[in-house]
Amino acid sequence: MAKKLVGTMKLQIKAGQANPSPPVGPALGQRGINIMEFCKAFNAKTQDMEPGAPCPTVISYYQDKSFTMEIKTPPASYYLKKAAGMKPVGKRNRPKGAALPGRETVASVTVKQVREIAEAKMKDLSANDVEQAMKIIVGSAQSMGIEVK
Repeated sequence: MAKKLVGTMKLQIKAGQANPSPPVGPALGQRGINIMEFCKAFNAKTQDMEPGAPCPTVISYYQDKSFTMEIKTPPASYYLKKAAGMKPVGKRNRPKGAALPGRETVASVTVKQVREIAEAKMKDLSANDVEQAMKIIVGSAQSMGIEVK
Protein backbone atom coordinates (compact mmCIF):
# COMPACT_ATOMS: atom_id res chain seq x y z
CA MET A 1 0.00 0.00 0.00
CA ALA A 2 1.25 3.46 -0.89
CA LYS A 3 2.17 5.95 1.82
CA LYS A 4 -0.34 8.74 2.35
CA LEU A 5 1.14 12.15 1.57
CA VAL A 6 0.32 14.67 4.32
CA GLY A 7 1.95 17.71 2.72
CA THR A 8 4.97 19.37 1.17
CA MET A 9 7.12 22.26 2.29
CA LYS A 10 9.92 24.32 0.78
CA LEU A 11 13.05 25.38 2.63
CA GLN A 12 16.25 27.03 1.45
CA ILE A 13 19.14 25.46 3.36
CA LYS A 14 22.88 25.97 2.93
CA ALA A 15 24.62 22.92 1.46
CA GLY A 16 26.19 20.70 4.10
CA GLN A 17 25.03 22.98 6.92
CA ALA A 18 21.61 21.64 7.94
CA ASN A 19 21.27 21.58 11.72
CA PRO A 20 18.35 21.41 14.17
CA SER A 21 18.49 25.12 15.02
CA PRO A 22 15.99 27.59 13.50
CA PRO A 23 14.72 27.83 10.79
CA VAL A 24 15.15 24.12 9.92
CA GLY A 25 14.34 22.52 13.29
CA PRO A 26 11.04 24.25 14.10
CA ALA A 27 9.77 23.97 10.51
CA LEU A 28 10.33 20.20 10.51
CA GLY A 29 9.36 19.59 14.15
CA GLN A 30 5.89 21.09 13.89
CA ARG A 31 5.15 18.70 11.03
CA GLY A 32 6.40 15.65 12.96
CA ILE A 33 9.48 15.00 10.80
CA ASN A 34 12.53 13.52 12.54
CA ILE A 35 14.86 16.53 12.56
CA MET A 36 18.18 14.71 13.05
CA GLU A 37 17.36 12.13 10.40
CA PHE A 38 16.60 14.93 7.94
CA CYS A 39 19.76 16.86 8.82
CA LYS A 40 21.99 13.80 8.36
CA ALA A 41 20.31 12.85 5.04
CA PHE A 42 20.48 16.43 3.70
CA ASN A 43 24.13 16.91 4.67
CA ALA A 44 25.03 13.54 3.11
CA LYS A 45 23.28 14.44 -0.18
CA THR A 46 24.88 17.89 -0.37
CA GLN A 47 28.44 16.97 0.64
CA ASP A 48 29.62 17.07 -3.00
CA MET A 49 28.16 20.58 -3.52
CA GLU A 50 29.96 23.79 -2.62
CA PRO A 51 29.64 24.25 1.17
CA GLY A 52 27.35 27.13 2.09
CA ALA A 53 25.58 27.32 -1.29
CA PRO A 54 21.86 27.93 -0.69
CA CYS A 55 19.86 24.88 -1.85
CA PRO A 56 16.10 25.16 -2.38
CA THR A 57 14.68 21.92 -1.02
CA VAL A 58 11.17 20.50 -1.46
CA ILE A 59 10.27 18.13 1.38
CA SER A 60 7.29 15.78 1.06
CA TYR A 61 6.18 14.28 4.35
CA TYR A 62 3.90 11.30 4.89
CA GLN A 63 1.45 10.04 7.50
CA ASP A 64 3.95 7.49 8.90
CA LYS A 65 6.37 10.42 9.71
CA SER A 66 8.70 9.52 6.84
CA PHE A 67 9.80 12.07 4.25
CA THR A 68 11.40 12.46 0.84
CA MET A 69 13.36 15.48 -0.32
CA GLU A 70 14.21 16.98 -3.67
CA ILE A 71 17.26 19.21 -3.59
CA LYS A 72 17.45 21.73 -6.42
CA THR A 73 20.46 23.67 -7.68
CA PRO A 74 21.32 27.00 -6.00
CA PRO A 75 19.49 30.08 -7.36
CA ALA A 76 20.79 31.85 -10.48
CA SER A 77 21.40 34.97 -8.39
CA TYR A 78 23.88 33.04 -6.22
CA TYR A 79 25.84 31.89 -9.27
CA LEU A 80 25.72 35.36 -10.88
CA LYS A 81 27.01 37.11 -7.75
CA LYS A 82 29.78 34.54 -7.46
CA ALA A 83 30.76 34.86 -11.15
CA ALA A 84 30.74 38.66 -10.95
CA GLY A 85 32.95 38.58 -7.85
CA MET A 86 30.56 40.75 -5.86
CA LYS A 87 31.69 41.50 -2.31
CA PRO A 88 29.36 41.17 0.71
CA VAL A 89 27.81 44.42 2.00
CA GLY A 90 25.04 45.45 4.37
CA LYS A 91 23.77 44.19 7.70
CA ARG A 92 23.60 40.54 6.69
CA ASN A 93 26.98 40.67 4.98
CA ARG A 94 25.64 39.48 1.60
CA PRO A 95 26.38 40.79 -1.91
CA LYS A 96 23.58 43.04 -3.17
CA GLY A 97 22.33 43.75 -6.65
CA ALA A 98 21.60 47.22 -8.05
CA ALA A 99 19.08 49.47 -6.30
CA LEU A 100 17.87 50.64 -9.73
CA PRO A 101 18.42 47.74 -12.16
CA GLY A 102 18.44 48.82 -15.79
CA ARG A 103 19.72 52.29 -14.86
CA GLU A 104 22.82 51.28 -12.94
CA THR A 105 25.17 48.34 -13.16
CA VAL A 106 26.95 46.92 -10.14
CA ALA A 107 29.04 44.24 -11.87
CA SER A 108 29.53 42.39 -15.14
CA VAL A 109 29.81 38.80 -16.29
CA THR A 110 30.93 37.30 -19.60
CA VAL A 111 28.83 35.24 -21.99
CA LYS A 112 31.07 32.27 -21.19
CA GLN A 113 30.22 32.60 -17.46
CA VAL A 114 26.51 32.84 -18.32
CA ARG A 115 26.80 29.63 -20.37
CA GLU A 116 28.47 27.82 -17.43
CA ILE A 117 25.69 28.97 -15.07
CA ALA A 118 23.01 27.90 -17.57
CA GLU A 119 24.60 24.45 -17.92
CA ALA A 120 24.78 24.06 -14.12
CA LYS A 121 21.11 25.05 -13.69
CA MET A 122 19.81 23.24 -16.77
CA LYS A 123 17.92 20.51 -14.87
CA ASP A 124 15.92 23.07 -12.85
CA LEU A 125 15.13 25.51 -15.69
CA SER A 126 12.16 25.19 -18.02
CA ALA A 127 14.38 25.42 -21.10
CA ASN A 128 14.83 22.94 -23.93
CA ASP A 129 18.45 23.77 -24.71
CA VAL A 130 21.38 25.74 -23.33
CA GLU A 131 20.68 28.80 -25.52
CA GLN A 132 17.21 29.24 -23.98
CA ALA A 133 18.64 28.65 -20.51
CA MET A 134 21.22 31.38 -21.18
CA LYS A 135 18.41 33.84 -22.01
CA ILE A 136 16.78 33.06 -18.65
CA ILE A 137 20.09 33.66 -16.82
CA VAL A 138 20.70 36.92 -18.76
CA GLY A 139 17.23 38.10 -17.69
CA SER A 140 18.09 37.36 -14.06
CA ALA A 141 21.39 39.22 -14.45
CA GLN A 142 19.68 42.28 -15.92
CA SER A 143 17.12 42.36 -13.12
CA MET A 144 19.99 42.42 -10.61
CA GLY A 145 21.89 45.19 -12.40
CA ILE A 146 24.63 42.88 -13.70
CA GLU A 147 25.84 43.60 -17.23
CA VAL A 148 26.54 40.71 -19.64
CA LYS A 149 29.54 41.39 -21.92
